[in-house]
Amino acid sequence: MGREETHLLRDGLRVDGRLAASWRRSEDYGVLPGDVAPVFSGTWEQESLFYLCGREVLTDLHRTLVDEPVSLMLTDAEGLVLNRLSGDTSLLRSLDDVHLAPGFAFSEREAGTSGLGLALADRLPSLVRAEEHYSSSLAGYTCAAVPVLDPMSGRLEGSVNITTWAEQPGRLLLALAQSAAGATAALMLARSRGQTPRPAPRGEVFHVQHGTLEPGSGTIEGLSRAWAEALSRCERGVRAGQVVLAVGERGAGRATVLAQAVRRVRPRERILSARPPAPQDLDRWLALWSPELGKSETAVVVCEVDHLPVQAAEELSELITAARAARPELPVVLTAESFPEVPKPLATLVDTVVLVPPLRERSSDVLPLAAHIARRTRGRDLDITPTAARALELCSWPGNVDQLHRVVRRAALQADTIDVRHLPSEVFSGSGHRLSRLESVERDEIVRCLATPGMTVKRAAEELGMSRATIYRKIAQYDLQIPRT
Repeated sequence: MGREETHLLRDGLRVDGRLAASWRRSEDYGVLPGDVAPVFSGTWEQESLFYLCGREVLTDLHRTLVDEPVSLMLTDAEGLVLNRLSGDTSLLRSLDDVHLAPGFAFSEREAGTSGLGLALADRLPSLVRAEEHYSSSLAGYTCAAVPVLDPMSGRLEGSVNITTWAEQPGRLLLALAQSAAGATAALMLARSRGQTPRPAPRGEVFHVQHGTLEPGSGTIEGLSRAWAEALSRCERGVRAGQVVLAVGERGAGRATVLAQAVRRVRPRERILSARPPAPQDLDRWLALWSPELGKSETAVVVCEVDHLPVQAAEELSELITAARAARPELPVVLTAESFPEVPKPLATLVDTVVLVPPLRERSSDVLPLAAHIARRTRGRDLDITPTAARALELCSWPGNVDQLHRVVRRAALQADTIDVRHLPSEVFSGSGHRLSRLESVERDEIVRCLATPGMTVKRAAEELGMSRATIYRKIAQYDLQIPRT
């Protein structure tokens, strides 16, 4: 990405490759180089986990910096300033003059190159000093910003931004911002009530599939009409030489349906499946594309392009465009949660958008998928009792096929016949609110008791030391649906 190179901008200013790319984007967005004119929104989600945790972290940090000439800010993923803390009234008045205040959006698109705009665009810690700002009205400040990703989904939630006067040193600000962003993500994880954090995007970032198996859960015939329609639309797009984007919830099977479509059209193609790397690995990740795209009989699946930094999306778009010019039949398919979240450089390449419905909207797929997962886990067919099958069908599967895969794989490793006692409590609980640790323990114990073969509510209440009225109330509270044997 050329981060070691320097580029000459106005008035003899030399900046690194990231800043130069941000300046070019700011110019393309039509941002004026004089006074910044950000958009005022005035409203934001004040109950989100990110906002609550970020505000708590910055409030604690503010107590130690109350006498320092710094302003601590929290922004959302669009650059909207959510809150601002500072004990320096002159700095606050000055920031008000340039609208760097709650309710105003300061993304690259609205305000040009700034610390927070660059951090959100590249998803990397960013420090922008004085004249490095695209807008001259921001030249009086130094801004350090660090993106915050949701530890569960990996989604960009926003940024922690620390701003001071231009003459102040900036490296310490960046270190403070990194510490605050890390503390915010850690607090979000601690308050996520025991959910499994998303693995760090390292290791198998590129995955090559040969033969007839595609990434994901594998090929299963005879799934639901909704799945068949999504597969058919993807296949038509690939056959027509289009760039196809599959959108939908994480874990719904977006990469699988695309890879199956590629296999139907080009059964002998090698499939290169790639997902966004960790920010520090972007240079090496991009360097892998040129040789891979130049290989014959190669199809490309780029997963979660909505998580790509803007500059990486620009470079990948250029590489794909050049490769398709040399080989027009090159299959290129992408996944994202929604089309508006796709970075513009890649969005302009998309010809067809296909919605992959979540698993809860195609419940008839649950048992065939469960049987397939169990067979792949143990190497042979396993029985699933009618009671366990009913429990799997009744579950809403908020984590989609990924969650089903984890649940069934765990059960298949415990027994030759999967019964309700081999299924975790998450399968039986439809409660949408987060549970405390004590509530989770209580729910799990109720499920364990009620899932015991031959157990009645009366006997479960006695074993748990509850009255029948209490256990019925708890069943309703946790929205438990436990099929009876």
